[in-house]
Amino acid sequence: MKIISYNVNGIRAAMKKGLVEWLASTDADVLCIQETKSHPEQVDLTELQGMGYQAHWHSAEKKGYSGVLTLSQASPLLVQTGIGDDRYDREGRNVLTVYDDLAILNCYFPSGSSSEERHAYKMDYLAYFRPYIEQLLKKYPRLIVLGDYNVVHLDLDIHNPTRKDKPSGYRPEERAWMDGYFGDLFTDAYRHLYPEAEGSYSWWSYRAGSRQRNKGWRIDYIAVSADLRQGIKEAGHMTDAMHSDHCPVYLDLDLHV
Repeated sequence: MKIISYNVNGIRAAMKKGLVEWLASTDADVLCIQETKSHPEQVDLTELQGMGYQAHWHSAEKKGYSGVLTLSQASPLLVQTGIGDDRYDREGRNVLTVYDDLAILNCYFPSGSSSEERHAYKMDYLAYFRPYIEQLLKKYPRLIVLGDYNVVHLDLDIHNPTRKDKPSGYRPEERAWMDGYFGDLFTDAYRHLYPEAEGSYSWWSYRAGSRQRNKGWRIDYIAVSADLRQGIKEAGHMTDAMHSDHCPVYLDLDLHV
C-alpha cells in the first residue's frame, strides 16, 4: 500500500501546476492533502474520480483557509471529521478514514508563526491532541497519523539547528511534545529507516532561494503505530514535486506483516 501526505498550500493553485497529472503517475492508494484552502464545491475533482479516488473533506469555516482532504481508492468503512473540540474543528484540521485493517488520520497541525497568540493556540492543540490520540489508538491500534505537524523534531530535521531565535515550529516545548509522541505512541516512518539521514526536508521558505539551496525544515511526518511498524517497507520525500512550498512525503506499507 502506498500512502502519500502533501501540504499543497492551496489545492486549486496546485492543480493549475499539474497536481492531478502528478498524482496519476504515483500509483498512490491514499493521498492525504493538507491546506486545501477550499470547500468541496469550489474544486472540480472529476479527473481524480475518474482515476478511482473518493474524496473525504474537512474544510475550515473560514474561506480560503486551512482544510484537509483524503483521497482514497478503497471505500472507507467510516469517515469522521474533527477531533471533538470546536476550537480546532472549525479550522478544518483533521479527517479520519477507517478501512478493513487500517485507520488513517490526516492532520494539519496549527502553525504558530504569525503571533505569540497563535503559538499558544498551537500548544493548546498539542495538549488536547495527545489524550485524543491515545484513545483513538485504543480503538484503532493499526493507526497512521500523518500530515503537516508544523514542528521540527530533531536537529537533523532543520538546516540550521544552532539558530538562536527559536521560531514557532522549533521551540523546546513543542519539540519535547514530539519526543514523547514518537517515544511513547508512534514511530516516525522515515526516521525508522533512516535515523541518521541529513538534508531531508519537506518545507522550504519561498524567500532567498531556500529550496534550491536546500535550506529547509522537516515538518511533514507519517507516524505509524506499533502494530504497523514491521510493515514499513520504504518512506521518503518526493522532492521533485513542485506544486507547493512543501514536498510530498510517502510510505510504502505491507499490511500483511
